[in-house]
Amino acid sequence: MAVKVLVVDDSGFFRRRVSEILSADPNIQVVGTATNGREAIDQALALKPDVITMDYEMPMMDGITAVRHIMQRCPTPVLMFSSLTHEGARVTLDALDAGAVDYLPKNFEEISRNPDKVRQLLCEKVHTISRSNRRYSGFSAPGNSPAAAPSAHASSAPVAPSRPAHTAASAAPKRKSYKLVAIGTSTGGPVALQRVLTQLPGSFPAPLVLIQHMPAAFTKAFAERLDKLCKIRVKEAEDGDLLRPGLALLAPGGKQMMIDGRGSVKILPGDERLNYKPCVDITFGSAAKSFNDKVLAVVLTGMGADGREGARLLKQSGSQVWAQDEASCVIYGMPMAIVKANLADAVYGLDDIGRHLVEACS
Repeated sequence: MAVKVLVVDDSGFFRRRVSEILSADPNIQVVGTATNGREAIDQALALKPDVITMDYEMPMMDGITAVRHIMQRCPTPVLMFSSLTHEGARVTLDALDAGAVDYLPKNFEEISRNPDKVRQLLCEKVHTISRSNRRYSGFSAPGNSPAAAPSAHASSAPVAPSRPAHTAASAAPKRKSYKLVAIGTSTGGPVALQRVLTQLPGSFPAPLVLIQHMPAAFTKAFAERLDKLCKIRVKEAEDGDLLRPGLALLAPGGKQMMIDGRGSVKILPGDERLNYKPCVDITFGSAAKSFNDKVLAVVLTGMGADGREGARLLKQSGSQVWAQDEASCVIYGMPMAIVKANLADAVYGLDDIGRHLVEACS
């Protein structure tokens, strides 16, 4: 059955172009378009699409407000279009916090210069986030009423309730003097990381590194956002930064982050041969080499299998690997790869991971 898509944008050119690209895929059906946020809400209620593509800046009602209303009234996976700027990053993070699943850069030049690449990426994103639809059905964010803006200190994204944390694979966390906590994630990661990291006390005893698939223009804004919300410190990693307890270093977009045995961070150019920049496997692998069995790695929501091979190296060194459970993932791809490869020492719901990190590292 074809994925039904509603395209929302105030630009007639962009609506037509996105509709043409999606309609060229025989497994996608564009069921409607809208020119502003209010039309988007009406169309979402009437057409019940599987996915909505959403612009931010529109007349009458902006995209973030529209997402908030849609998540309250008819929760639907939303793919945001955003500009690759610091302001675009801030807006996109607000949209994800409001309930959007994923985002794509809105780049007219790229569409003209490389239409095949854009077509493949857009259709892949739509197909992938359509599969998250069942996780949104019937769920809405606590306190996320259409009349009220979400709190700046709490995620308003609707997330399915976690399954009980203690599954067959999930014993109590193993307490240890870890030299590093490494967290890797992709789609759904910005909200998931916020949920985990805001549970950690400022006195958290271990250093952290964060690897989130994200464009170069976004990671600084994301680190700043997390730093404001969390008790621990969060910053975008720079070459030569030192690992410190209670400090989380976020891998910069478009580059690779490695750890050496002295606890120093190396930031390297993104290798064009690698699909992900930053890549979870690269950072996990360097952590395994540097700290052997003193690493606690966590793989959160995301599509694909990045992190699996790095986790394998960590397990071979004696370190611990956790995976987020399927019920609380936006996209159960990266954690599933860990579980299927029998690399997970524990599988926890999203809202339990922060608490267990505190227990394990205390």
